[in-house]
Amino acid sequence: MDQDAWNKLFDFSGRVAIVTGGTRGIGRAVAEGLVAAGAKVVVASRKPEACAEAEAHLKAMGGEALGVPTHMGDLEAVSALARTTAEHFGGIDVVVNNAATALTQPLGEFTPEAWQKVFAVDLQGPVFLIQETLPWLEKSPNASIVNVISAGAFLFSTFNSMYAAAKSGLMSFTRSMAGEFAARGIRVNAVAPGTVDTDMVRANPPEAQEMMANACFMRRAAHVDEMVGPVLFLASDAASYVTGQVLIADGGLTPH
Repeated sequence: MDQDAWNKLFDFSGRVAIVTGGTRGIGRAVAEGLVAAGAKVVVASRKPEACAEAEAHLKAMGGEALGVPTHMGDLEAVSALARTTAEHFGGIDVVVNNAATALTQPLGEFTPEAWQKVFAVDLQGPVFLIQETLPWLEKSPNASIVNVISAGAFLFSTFNSMYAAAKSGLMSFTRSMAGEFAARGIRVNAVAPGTVDTDMVRANPPEAQEMMANACFMRRAAHVDEMVGPVLFLASDAASYVTGQVLIADGGLTPH
């Protein structure tokens, strides 16, 4: 390891990355980190105005960026996201599946509409986005997929079981894809955050937020920027021999 090799470990110069849910929270922080590391970044979320604002923000940072309004529950939109990215930037090297909905219903009170929404956005969308990006990932010498799951996939996630089940499913697909795509030169890993100070967490009552923050060894919620390192590590050449793994970044919440 010399200085030149070290400098390249986290260098994303020339690489094209898609970040879903990239206009706020963890996704926005990751998009900022990728731009800072030299990547060309496409941010996707449901709202056109949020995509436009995020694109302008990333460009103001000095990066090359594009906002593409995308509902992850709409497979046509997911396919269009992959095509638009490749057409605009000439290829795809990194996919960060971060978008999710945490719609909550107690067991025994599920509605078909809620079930469809959660599994369409949290599981079907990410899996099909990867499928749609495969033709370009296969051409990349640095192809990497990072699925953002949740520490909830490892816990008794009472009252939030649909979300946890969808994230558990995405973890299973992460490992299966790592095995199937290794021969194509594509690495697939996941990050499992614990409680992070995001809009999703702030939607809970204050007492619930406090309980969630205090549940881990570090007795606090993470700042969104603290998820940038884990995601970029897995996407970077620093993790060139890492695939099929889940990096748990939860402040000591899960017993693993």
